[in-house]
Amino acid sequence: MNKFMSFLEGVLLPVADKLNNNRYLTALRDGFMVALPLIIFGSIFVVIANFPFLDMVISEEAFTAYQNALGPASAATLSIMGLFVIIGIGYKLTESYELESIYGGVVALAAFLILTPQILEETTGVIPTSVLGAEGMFLGIITAFVAAELYRFFVTRGWTIKMPAGVPGAVSKSFSALIPITMTLSVFLLIRFLFSITDFETAQTFIYSIIQEPLTALGSGLPATIIAVLFIQLFWFFGLHGQIIINSVLDPIWYTLNDQNLQAFQAGQELPNVVTKQFIDTFLVGMGGTGMTLAVIILIFAVGKSRQLKELGKLGAPAGIFNVNEPIIFGLPIVMNPLILVPWLIAPVIVTIVTFYSMSLGLVPKPAGIIVPWTTPPLLSGFLATGNAWQGAALQAVNLVIVMVIWWPFLKVMDKQYYEGEKSAENKDN
Repeated sequence: MNKFMSFLEGVLLPVADKLNNNRYLTALRDGFMVALPLIIFGSIFVVIANFPFLDMVISEEAFTAYQNALGPASAATLSIMGLFVIIGIGYKLTESYELESIYGGVVALAAFLILTPQILEETTGVIPTSVLGAEGMFLGIITAFVAAELYRFFVTRGWTIKMPAGVPGAVSKSFSALIPITMTLSVFLLIRFLFSITDFETAQTFIYSIIQEPLTALGSGLPATIIAVLFIQLFWFFGLHGQIIINSVLDPIWYTLNDQNLQAFQAGQELPNVVTKQFIDTFLVGMGGTGMTLAVIILIFAVGKSRQLKELGKLGAPAGIFNVNEPIIFGLPIVMNPLILVPWLIAPVIVTIVTFYSMSLGLVPKPAGIIVPWTTPPLLSGFLATGNAWQGAALQAVNLVIVMVIWWPFLKVMDKQYYEGEKSAENKDN
């Protein structure tokens, strides 16, 4: 066990350190965080618009009018979430270079719109919202990185207009950004032209066909999901925030799959994907935090005898209900504790498999693409994430029982050690 632990520590810690300190992955993660409040806003109104049994209570015309009234909430947020992510990435990457970050955000957005194909209707150019959401996500991410880097390149080369000292700061900054932005967007205009003379015709088609579609297909499968879950658990075992590290890499795929499900759900069509952002966040992380430690807290109250575990359960329970599990991770402890490495790794994998096949076989509805806030308590989050289906809540309950069964013998051993230590200490004091 010690050799295995040393091997994992020697391999994983350097990798995690590089990922944590990578400028681009940090900008990608923070870019999604910029978009998150807007995404949650849209998701809330999707839930309200599709409240269960409402169509049976009111007339068909009234129900249609009700949904139409709430529709703009999701259309202006979820349907074009790619735009917010692009602005966020451009802003955060430029900010990391200590330059005027707002210009990094807007130049990234403008560069993406230059590359985005338009449908001409008479004299008006129309951009389909589909390319501003899931279909355009990967192109948007790549564009944001390249645009921010080009903007930085031109600024650091001094290709700027310097205004006299008496000019107001806002005006001076605007003119300073003029040449870098012009040069950056000119590059993207050239890229658009070059793609127009190829068989792909647009950068959008190229990225979607060559990169996004294969990666999305890979990320939606069970093997890749299990590997991702295992790495999340391993990183946390060594005290590193595995969710942030893995999300930085896989969020673009999971959000794309999520958006595809949302579009199908709103259109009343069959949902295409099992694995989505909400598959991970609701049925794994959203049950007490990473590792589904709410089940561990319940088990502590059920079988724990030692004062240490009981007090830890009392401390961790209120936070665990809202999926915050640092008290358990560092208090049990889970970090660097060989005794619980097996259940810590095995339980999430078993739950992933059970959840995947429950949804694949139609026993439980697939995630509807609705972004449920990560602090939503279990059972309620499963109900909401599956489009207000009771089966989603039931599956979370089953998953909690699975985790409890796997953890039970290991927690009993730990509890016995603590209990005997407490008794021994009491005898010495007496």
